Amino acid sequence: METATGLIFRDATDADVDVLVALIESAYRGDTSRTGWTTEADILQGQRTDPEGVLAVIKAPGSRLLTVERDGQVVACCQLEHRGDHAYFGMFAVSPALQGGGVGKVIMAEAERTAREDWGAQEMHMSVITVRNDLIAWYERRGYRRTGKMTPFPYGDERFGIPQRDDLEFELLVKPLV
Repeated sequence: METATGLIFRDATDADVDVLVALIESAYRGDTSRTGWTTEADILQGQRTDPEGVLAVIKAPGSRLLTVERDGQVVACCQLEHRGDHAYFGMFAVSPALQGGGVGKVIMAEAERTAREDWGAQEMHMSVITVRNDLIAWYERRGYRRTGKMTPFPYGDERFGIPQRDDLEFELLVKPLV
């Protein structure tokens, strides 16, 4: 599907894994990520994901890795996972060069529409690191609410990065889709 913004949405395939890993890493880790506003470089080093993690999302039953292209280039992605009456939203990455230009809003709206229409999801759930105040505020402006339900950060599991502080945890954010 192509939007008025020139974005084309499709499900990721095995052939997309390397490009998607590079995109996700560029949006969250290292100096390249500092070009955009979603960087986690000051709180986490190391990797954000790996080819096995991306492939697992692509292959999992009830899961989709929505891939977004513009002018033939992959510029964004997000994970959607069907979990009964709700969908889980994760692995959201927008190319740092496009951040702040409204692309993320369009992708969120498409992800929510997809979860509602394809799966009948009543809510969208996501987990956000609690120290990411700007990011949480961005989601709140899009109708998500903080629940106060916390999950510990997986310290010691470098598949999720190397924490630069000892107070990281995830909070569940929820948005009604109906």
